[in-house]
Amino acid sequence: MAAPHASPPGEIRLLLGGDVMTGRAIDLVMRWPQPAAGSGLRPRDARRRLRAAEALHGPIPLRNEPDYVWGDALAEMDRLRVPLRIVNLATAVTSANTAWLGKAEPVRMSPRHADCLAAARISACALANDRVLDWDYPGLKETLRLLAQAGIVGVGAGIDLASAQTPAVLDTGSGSRVLVFSWATPDAGVPAGWGATAGRPGIALLTGLGGAEAREVQDCVERHRRPGDVVVVSLHWGGRQASRVPAAHREFAHRLVEAGAVDVLHGHGSRIALPMEVHRGRLLLHGCGDLVNDEEASPAPAGLRPDVACLYAVTLAADGRLLRLELVPFVRRRFRLERADEASRAWLARWLNTGWPAFNTLVSTDASEAGRVRWEEHALSDAVAAGPPVG
Repeated sequence: MAAPHASPPGEIRLLLGGDVMTGRAIDLVMRWPQPAAGSGLRPRDARRRLRAAEALHGPIPLRNEPDYVWGDALAEMDRLRVPLRIVNLATAVTSANTAWLGKAEPVRMSPRHADCLAAARISACALANDRVLDWDYPGLKETLRLLAQAGIVGVGAGIDLASAQTPAVLDTGSGSRVLVFSWATPDAGVPAGWGATAGRPGIALLTGLGGAEAREVQDCVERHRRPGDVVVVSLHWGGRQASRVPAAHREFAHRLVEAGAVDVLHGHGSRIALPMEVHRGRLLLHGCGDLVNDEEASPAPAGLRPDVACLYAVTLAADGRLLRLELVPFVRRRFRLERADEASRAWLARWLNTGWPAFNTLVSTDASEAGRVRWEEHALSDAVAAGPPVG
């Protein structure tokens, strides 16, 4: 897929975001909400979320245009001029009416609203998650078809295991390729039976986070990787309310880096952003948090800010080493992204630094450019910043 802007020579630029959930109450406030408010078997839940958000932040308009949910993020995306944009799509896009048996709250977005993803010029959507099969196999197939029609590559789900494990191949515009793989793990709430097989549709599902699963990822990457390719592994893992990076997640990520199987780890699953890490020069985003959702009025543990969302503008060397990282924070108000105020930016920097020094990574607000949070390379040890050879 061609990029809207070419990366500078010798560099590869990516824009990463966490969960994008545009179903349920968000579907309700767009132009063509589905019957039952687009919320599946519990139509009242979408209306309840809408009322709660309005009680907190004021009236939310109805029949919104496709770009409504992105709010101020669209101007920031234009400013950044990052060619390749990758998110985790945490909803099915379908009009299917039969939900996966036993799924408590299936979520979907109307097919007529698929252009809200195109409005942000999303390049690829990770689909190996706990939502894409909410509306069973017909919902999955329609989601894949609609994304393709919108010019967006869906990765991590397919009609069989081979297609689910096939990466998105993104053209940087400067002659190199970015391969995006997507897997999910059971601890993210993925129902049993969602894993694709040779004869069954589904998602790319890892059964655990041990050596065998790391080799599975490594083998899959090696089957598709060419010399000069940069690899993004998107992992949907961990609990929604997680506020710490599990040791097993870090160990698994390190294994992938040390095996040469990943240049950027794009983790997601938790509501809030989690501390990041640079290991052997490779960026590990253990949890990007939610980017778009209808949960701004949902309760959160004291001291946490699940209303703060983040985009990650990543600049890599041609060999995949991290060169620069800029975090652009937002707050979710009335189901749209607004520029974060000073207090929200400061909270994000403090929160992401809770892992220092174990994570060898610090971020700080940049007073010279209001609204930005930057990774500080000078905070790393020389050995980590230099990024010794991988593999």
